[in-house]
Amino acid sequence: MNKLKILNDPIYGFITIPNSLIFDLIQHKYFQRLRRITQMGMSYLVYPGAHHTRFHHAIGCVHLMQQVVKVLRFKEVTISKDEEEALYIAILLHDIGHGPFSHAMEHSIVNGVSHEQISLLFMEKLNQEFNGSLTLAIKIFKGEYNRNFMLQLISGQLDIDRADYLKRDSFYTGVAEGNVNSERLITMLNVVDDNLVIEEKGIYSVEKFIIARRLMYWQVYLHKTGLAAEQLLIRVLKRAKELNSKGEKLHASKALQFFLDNEINIEDFNNETLNLFSALDDFDIVSAMKEWMFHSDFVLSNLCEMIINRNLLKIKVKNKKIKTHLLESHIEELMNTHQIDRNEAEYFVFTGRISNQAYHLETQNINILHKSGKIEDIVKASDQLNLKALSKPVTKYYLCYPKQSK
Repeated sequence: MNKLKILNDPIYGFITIPNSLIFDLIQHKYFQRLRRITQMGMSYLVYPGAHHTRFHHAIGCVHLMQQVVKVLRFKEVTISKDEEEALYIAILLHDIGHGPFSHAMEHSIVNGVSHEQISLLFMEKLNQEFNGSLTLAIKIFKGEYNRNFMLQLISGQLDIDRADYLKRDSFYTGVAEGNVNSERLITMLNVVDDNLVIEEKGIYSVEKFIIARRLMYWQVYLHKTGLAAEQLLIRVLKRAKELNSKGEKLHASKALQFFLDNEINIEDFNNETLNLFSALDDFDIVSAMKEWMFHSDFVLSNLCEMIINRNLLKIKVKNKKIKTHLLESHIEELMNTHQIDRNEAEYFVFTGRISNQAYHLETQNINILHKSGKIEDIVKASDQLNLKALSKPVTKYYLCYPKQSK
């Protein structure tokens, strides 16, 4: 069977699968599940084109990593065949642990377990199935391999993950501000003292990359309507778990029912749990909500109806904390209008905060390599005055409440 397939990608054109192991991993049911996990959660309710999946993104990342290996080898950075394969595996599987709707439900299905932790569990399980072929990739993914720049390619401030998702999300949302030149960035990559650097000629591409990241967060990832939808989705699952714990029978798929019945922590992830998690995707949640819309519970039925029919909560975003009296007035109005208790009203009226920091100065800096050999952080090397400002977190506060409220 010919495993060196070519895939057609709307961003990069033709993508070649580099070897048969990568092909077999892509064919595995754990990875195929990513076709059913939306890359951008509920953002399609704001940007109708944003229906691309984690599967798209992971394949795109492998393509970019192939370009990286080619560029670094050309610049005489030694990368062995085993290391090359491990880099492809690590970037292919870096997001395999995402649950339904990606980040939207990260801590709703399971308790305080991040998608990175679940990705690692999947990788370790696949490593058993593939007779230890993923051992080096797992070491790189965990940051335990002795070549630091390889971890930076998988998880860093200028990693392959970001290089793909900014360009891809920009394309599918139609938000041109996020369109980074990932090919140019990769061409400018080099390694000095086991750390990734960008050659001086690439400085403007890095500036664009950081600014694009900031704009994409405000305009897309933290868009207030998408935010309201994600909060509703989190509350749907919270209410479903609450009703389920009281003995209320809810219609759900086998996989979803398991996570409604059990509070799962990282210690509870045995093989059975992992297999059930691997059977869970966006479709389980959507089909459950379509049923729950007609449930007798006021909270659950209304939350589901709001998402399915895009009849979302009103959301106001402010630069200062939301005043308590404002929150209270909306809660009381809802309680009086629908004759519901405070606990029920708080599913529809709530506050929260969002933060945007395009560049973290204190962690894994993006370093510029000058022609003289001097290495300098992008903030110091750049003549863009606002890059320093972009390294400071900006926090905003939001209030959500039903539209009929004043």
